[in-house]
This record gives sequence, C-alpha cells and structure tokens, in this order.
Amino acid sequence: MGQDMDGRQVKRIIVAGGGTAGWMAAAAIARTMGRAAQVILVESEAIGTVGVGEATIPPIVTYNRLLGINEAEFMRATNATFKLGILFDGWRDGRDRYFHSFGNTGNDHWAAGFQHYWLNGRTRGHDAPYDDYCLELVAALQGKFAHLPDNGLNYAYHLDSTLYAQFLRRMAEDDGAQRIEGKIARVELDAERGDIAALVLERGERIEGDLFIDCTGFRALLIEGALHAGFDDWSHWLPCDSAIAVQTANVGPPLPYTRAMAHDAGWQWRIPLQHRTGNGLIWCSRYLDREAALSRLLGNVEGQVLTEPNHLHFVTGVRRRQWHRNCVAIGLSGGFMEPLESTSIHLIQRAILRLIRMLPLGEVNPSDVAEFNEQQLQDMVQIRDFLILHYKATERRDSPFWRQCAAMAVPDSLAQKMALFAETARVFRKNEELFAENSWVQVMMGQGIVPRSWHPIAARLTDEELARLLDGIRQKVTQTAASLPAHGAYVARYCGAVAAGKAA
Repeated sequence: MGQDMDGRQVKRIIVAGGGTAGWMAAAAIARTMGRAAQVILVESEAIGTVGVGEATIPPIVTYNRLLGINEAEFMRATNATFKLGILFDGWRDGRDRYFHSFGNTGNDHWAAGFQHYWLNGRTRGHDAPYDDYCLELVAALQGKFAHLPDNGLNYAYHLDSTLYAQFLRRMAEDDGAQRIEGKIARVELDAERGDIAALVLERGERIEGDLFIDCTGFRALLIEGALHAGFDDWSHWLPCDSAIAVQTANVGPPLPYTRAMAHDAGWQWRIPLQHRTGNGLIWCSRYLDREAALSRLLGNVEGQVLTEPNHLHFVTGVRRRQWHRNCVAIGLSGGFMEPLESTSIHLIQRAILRLIRMLPLGEVNPSDVAEFNEQQLQDMVQIRDFLILHYKATERRDSPFWRQCAAMAVPDSLAQKMALFAETARVFRKNEELFAENSWVQVMMGQGIVPRSWHPIAARLTDEELARLLDGIRQKVTQTAASLPAHGAYVARYCGAVAAGKAA
C-alpha cells in the first residue's frame, strides 16, 4: 500500500459488519498486509448474524493454510468435523439417493474422463456402481476418515460458523486489526467524488476510511443502501426463498458428510458437528407456509432440539456490481446462492483472496474494479448453474414445486452442459470453474441423466485390459476404505473439542 500522484493513500480499510464474512476479511487482510494497512471492523453485538453456514467445500482447507492456521487447533475451536461430500436423498424420483463426493472417481485419461470407461464397461458386463470407484464416497458411507499421504483424501469441514468468526476475530486482533462496537446509523458519502467517506454510528462517531468492505449481510447497507449497485434476481431459476434452522443434540457419532433430503417444496439439511447437529428446512413459500414448514422440520430431526428456530427469508441472486467505487461487498451483501452445495463460505473466501490480490496502491483503479466484478459474477453464474441442475434434472412430478422445476427454462450455459453430457458423457469446464468434472458427472448421473454414448478411446481396451483397469481401481478403493478408522474416533483423537457435548 502506498501513495499515488495526487497524494491520496489507501491506508485505512473499514470492514462493516462482523460474522463469518467480516472476520474472514479482517483476519486475511491483517495477516497478509501487516502494518501496510490499518484494518478496522465495525459491528454491533445487538445485530445478529445469519450463522447457519456450517458446511464447507475443500478450498477452505487451502484458505486456512494460506493464513497459517493450525488445522487441529481451528477444528477444536469450532467443534468441527470432516466432510467428504453430500448425500442427496429423494432428488431424482423421491425414493432415490446418490452421493456427490469431493474426490475423483477412477482414473482419467487425458483424452477422456473415467466415466467413459465405466459406461463402456457396462456394455461388457461390468455392473459395479460408479460410486464404487471413488474413495471419498466409499469412505463417507462407511463413516471412515483419516489424513492420507499426498492429500489422498479430499475433504472439507462441518463447523460452527459463530465459533469460526470468534476464532478469526482473535487471530485478526492479534495481527493488529481493531474492532469498534456500534450500530451504523448512516453511510456518509463524499459530496464531490461520490465515494464512501465515513460510517456514522448511532452515538455520533465517524469512522473514516479509504476502502470499505460491506459485510452487513442481506441488508447491504453500503453497497446497496448507500451506493445503489443494483441486484439481479435469480429466483425464477432457484425458487426456494425461505429457511428455518435449528440445532439438535447428537444421537450418534458424527458422519463425515452432509445430508440434503428433498421434500415436496424444497429440501432439508443435516450437518453433524462434534457437539451438536445443524438442521434446516429450505422451501419455496409459494407452496408451503411457515407454520407447516416448521412442523415438518421439527418432525424430521433426530435428537433433542437445543435452540429456538431461526427463520430466514432470502432472494437468490447477485449484486450487479460487487465492487463499486471504494466499496467491496463480501458475503451475503454481494449476493446469495442457496446452501445446497455449501458454497457460501467459499464465495466469501474467494472474494477476499481476489480483493487482496487487487488491493490498490493509491486510487481505486477502474480496471481492477471491472476485472473483480467480472470474475465474481463468473464464479456466481457457474455455481448458479450447478445448483439449478439439481432442480431441473429430476423425474419428480409429485408436487407443484417439482413440476415447476422440471418445466422451467434454464440458462443456455446449463442447457448446453446437460445436452452435451446426455449425448456424449463429456463435461467441459471454463476459467477455473469451481466444480470439477467429477462433480458434474456425479450429480448429472445421480439426477438421472445417463449418457447415450462415450469417447471411442474407451473401446480401445481389450476385455481383459478393461477388466484389469476397473477391478484394480475398485479393489484399491475397497482396501483403502477398509483400512481407515471410524470418523468420530479419528476426530476425537485429532481435534476433540473441550466443549464437546455442550451446545454453543
């Protein structure tokens, strides 16, 4: 950070709002920039946070490593468990189940993914399920986990997001970040430039800054309330708009996966932590009222309910400009993707790392702003398409909700991907797309899309060669999974939390 030709210096970075987004931003910037920037976070204890983003995806492992966070210490502090993927119940026809794992299935050839060999193998009498060739998937369903050499098991975490924010706060403050308690009464703009000049608290204090990070959640006080960046509504593709979350006591050892259970107007999640289980119901309010949703959730949880229900209403979509003038929206203020594939915390960390790479030396550079916004939008569009896939590719016609989902038009980008896979079993990813080829394959086949053909390279193998390939991979997966310890026992040894058994 430094000074530009006009003498303006970006040296005070103000984070508006705490929670997961605010403290992830403050911790990362304070640790990365050190004394080159002053980080000030403004939050009020009187304002609650959403606090239900408890499931993550593997990039968080890299994020924590970049910040030098000790994994066992972090997991102990957040009552975290390991996550190997998501078990989807009832999404294709109401009676099915399939697993979206974090790992690779089989061994890919540079010209064609493993699914081509598996599909060809089915015509030659090999009837083992696609699932049998993925270690993460087999281990998850057996309730097994361990760290393996060379990152041999891809994983993420289930964590208490409130405790994660507290953990990051301690880290940020140790690195020099300052916290100011208070409610933001108004956002003061520079009359000449139109930028944000200061946050004015209810008690009258002005918090001046050079760059402002909006982590005020759905309220988006800075990016929308003050700067009117605009919002694109995607609810015509992702119609769920309501959620209720409750926490329950564990009824057994925590499993290393999230459950997403479809119902006639949406779905329900179940997320196992060390000290409790997170539960929630997501639904479309056109087809289910709030009282019925609460009754449905409470009638389908396991264990004693520990908390009062937390009701949320949301609109899926994206802020048109997530960096506008001298303000960057991070977290829910920048847009919302429903939690079906656990991408909320990922989008927070992705925006933070992108912002750190683009921090201005002096004046905010319009070229950086444009590039940031383009990359953020691209991330969210690609995630949006992956989420829509779960609703569109369904055989369910048992309720008005599912009939609407099956009949809806989808973005061209998704329609092309689905058509290509249905015809050729091919998946093409673009521009560092988040979800890997295997993710698309698992979900598309899990939702009932079975390709009509495959790459001709698969036919080059003789029957003996193909049998040796398939049997060898399957045997290795089976043997490795069998050698792993039980997930709950491994967690207890590796990062057992002092607060285990006590609700946070």
